[in-house]
Amino acid sequence: MTGYIITADHHIWALPELLSWQITYTGGVPCDCFSVTVPYEPDMLEKLHLAAGFTAYESGQVMLRGIVDEHEITLGSGGLTATVTGRGYAARLLDNESRPLTYQRATLADIIRGHVTPYGVTCGEMAAVTADTTYTVASGSSQWKALEDFCLTYGGFSPRFSREGKLLATPEKESGVCKVVGGETPVLSCTLRDDRYGVLTEVLVIDKTRSTSYTVRNQEMIDRGGQCRRVLYTPGQSTWAAMRYTGEYQIARSREDAFSIALELPGNFSAFPGDTVQLELKKLGLSGRYRVAEAENNFSPSGGATQTLILKERG
Repeated sequence: MTGYIITADHHIWALPELLSWQITYTGGVPCDCFSVTVPYEPDMLEKLHLAAGFTAYESGQVMLRGIVDEHEITLGSGGLTATVTGRGYAARLLDNESRPLTYQRATLADIIRGHVTPYGVTCGEMAAVTADTTYTVASGSSQWKALEDFCLTYGGFSPRFSREGKLLATPEKESGVCKVVGGETPVLSCTLRDDRYGVLTEVLVIDKTRSTSYTVRNQEMIDRGGQCRRVLYTPGQSTWAAMRYTGEYQIARSREDAFSIALELPGNFSAFPGDTVQLELKKLGLSGRYRVAEAENNFSPSGGATQTLILKERG
């Protein structure tokens, strides 16, 4: 893999041969991140000081575009090295706060124009979404939250970022890529996690202005013996549909991390968020199709190339 630094004064600088790296893909939040280590020479100091952007290439393809958060120069047993770390372009929206705003019948294009484009983010895909109610951006919200809440409330999806750093403001579709992991696949480790702590079984949504309420239940978790209730108060003038969605949304978010599989394999970049993994691991009793939610790729002289895929059930 090769890496390039984009400096604050708009120069592109090719990094020396990478000694080690870690690139993690999530597509959303927490956002993609990277760390690369290279041999250090004294003439690199000013370039690193001005480092603002980073691009990684593998076999001529862009593996990640991101922003530089930090660099570190180390003299140790491994010699003199420099390590550059940073995040994907979602960081530009996470790091900037929106002022309080109220929109009347806003479109997704309006939200992107006001909360995304001013921060140097290009939109690669955009769904045709229009708010059927007043949409309010609360004080203290990040630009990412302003965008994500709109997409979730009126489109039912979370926005994502491509490896090239472009915003994908559309519902995720299966990529068409399916990686099969079975008895003959070299698996370094596999860990299944099923954690019911914090998974909601019931949400009572109350609109105090209209003196109405709606209860949403998570019957699956109730049937498993769970008991975890929350009471939410919504802003005035909430529609029944919006109230029901709020409860369903809270339940869905509470169980997002309840079930996951961490699968460590040799090699790099064989799967990305949105891809499918077909598991046939009889020793663990695992058989089925899972969505890649996160993909961490590592390379070091001692450990070689490895990747850890975080798999979750498809919704």
